[in-house]
Amino acid sequence: MIEKMINESVDVKNKVKLKLSKKIEESANLIISSLKKGNKVLIAGNGGSAADAQHFAAELVGRFRLERKALPCIALTTDTSIITAWANDYNFETLFERQIEALGKEGDMFIGISTSGNSQNIINAIKKSKELGLNTIALLGKEGGKTKGLADMELIIPSDNTPRIQESQIMILHIICELIENSLFEK
Repeated sequence: MIEKMINESVDVKNKVKLKLSKKIEESANLIISSLKKGNKVLIAGNGGSAADAQHFAAELVGRFRLERKALPCIALTTDTSIITAWANDYNFETLFERQIEALGKEGDMFIGISTSGNSQNIINAIKKSKELGLNTIALLGKEGGKTKGLADMELIIPSDNTPRIQESQIMILHIICELIENSLFEK
């Protein structure tokens, strides 16, 4: 049973390697370009994807592998007062969109994470980001869902298995962290 689960994870990651390596590098380059211009990264997801968003922000603000200066990244999933007030008074579908409106500026980067590709709050955040001139990356699963075609760059994990999608998404985020650090800080 355990070997089967590990093999499933390895199989999905091999598909990611074959199908998405170039797009992962292009995504990292978009983020690097944005950071070099003094812009910030905003990132969001729901459930486990919210945890992944927070993890990615921590790696950029803190450090991934290298001792270096902090990089500006905000996980939109961390302010419980904003989340609960907005969701209670209005709705959850426009939560990240509202935060993009408040925090995003032209040239910033928004990364939306959705294993199904159908998270309405991620869809709305991508649309608001585009409207305001932010660059966008969507980290998706399955076939990309309703989000497919909305972002500047899409990384669609070739799987219908949510845990395997999440494992691949965090792997991709770690690879992007390493590419960012190597580009901006390693001599």
